[in-house]
Amino acid sequence: MSALREALRDLPDAVFADVLESDDAYLLVLDLPGVTSDTIDVRVENGRLVIEGQRSKDVPREFRFVEEDRSVFLDAELPMPPDATGQGAEGTVRKGVLELRLPKATAAPSTTIPIDED
Repeated sequence: MSALREALRDLPDAVFADVLESDDAYLLVLDLPGVTSDTIDVRVENGRLVIEGQRSKDVPREFRFVEEDRSVFLDAELPMPPDATGQGAEGTVRKGVLELRLPKATAAPSTTIPIDED
């Protein structure tokens, strides 16, 4: 699991992440402000967790950007813990916080993880 912890350090500064572990699963918690279940795709491919997210920025008509520093896209590939699998994985996003529950087992080659709005 140290490879996953290392990879989390390489995420953009605006993304905060926690990894929790129980006897039967890992829980990955990512702060992704503005992301919804419609604007995020999470899947497992070849032992890697692929997260692609986009947040919308609603700008009032009377305003324009003077400076734009907040990232709109997240495109991350994280190594799965060696004893985790995408099979049976669950995900939710609520108020910009993505929670992924990754069961422990033999890794599957490719799985899409559905994300529900909580």
